Amino acid sequence: MSPRLSLALEGGALRLPDEGVIAVFDPRGLVGLEALPRDRVLVVEPFFPDNRRWQEQGFQAVPHVAPGTRLAAALVVLPRSKAQARARLAEAAALTDGPVIVDGLKTHGVDSLMKDLRARADLSPPVAKAHGKLFWFRGAGVDLSDWAARDTRLDGLVTRPGVFSADAADPGSRLLAQALPRRPGARIADLGAGWGYLAAAVLTRDGVEAVHLVEADATALDCARAAIDDPRARFHWADATDWTPPAPLDGVVMNPPFHEGRAADAGLGRAFIAAAARILAPQGRLWMVANRHLPYEAALRDAFRDVTELPGDGRFKLFEAARPTRPRR
Repeated sequence: MSPRLSLALEGGALRLPDEGVIAVFDPRGLVGLEALPRDRVLVVEPFFPDNRRWQEQGFQAVPHVAPGTRLAAALVVLPRSKAQARARLAEAAALTDGPVIVDGLKTHGVDSLMKDLRARADLSPPVAKAHGKLFWFRGAGVDLSDWAARDTRLDGLVTRPGVFSADAADPGSRLLAQALPRRPGARIADLGAGWGYLAAAVLTRDGVEAVHLVEADATALDCARAAIDDPRARFHWADATDWTPPAPLDGVVMNPPFHEGRAADAGLGRAFIAAAARILAPQGRLWMVANRHLPYEAALRDAFRDVTELPGDGRFKLFEAARPTRPRR
């Protein structure tokens, strides 16, 4: 539980409504929600692994608030992205009749956001502790609609605030898209598909019958759904490291994530490599891009019989790997 939320509730400065739904938006930084009435809490978490963990703890967890839902109170845990934070607050204010509670670290811009909100809403005094602040305002009557998420069109696709590479296609993905063969196979998966840049490139190749977009961020996947109008595209909100296709695949493309928060973690990419080997057919192939500094060569050799490094550039290296060796479940 956020120490700031505990202080506000235990000290009586903040009172929650006695009835109604209490939504908690993006609570990744919170270790628990013990001070809130569990039977009334709705966790709004678009990141699939975290959403699944909340459900395993007995909470109702959804990727998005259903249309028509009214909230008695909302707790918004600030993300790092200012545009995403504003969009979350606009959503919460529009849905909430009672208090909209804002909890954020100083490194996530909570002070700047407080300053912006003072001109628009009657804010409570802040509760400051552990390098962060918590404050609240009444959602009813506060119009933050100009902060709402706006779609951006890129390369014929759609992005939204907070998704990876929202302002431009990742240069590694661009490099990999250019290197894909003319005929990659009939059944392909894009692991960590994001807003669909690589999948869209695969759909332009010959002989493709199905492309599975596997993405843990529900918002990014919504962007892909909004832009890719092709009956061959199949969309899966899932953790790519344990997703299983309906049948073994001919090919996998991926630009795997390698950060947990701000810390680089090559283990994420290794888990993606293992997943690709598991879901490919015996003669299946993997096409992958990675930053130069990431040590994936050993993991690729462990998971595939044939590994070839394709021409890359100074920032990125490309791999083609064939004939997986890992046992498939």
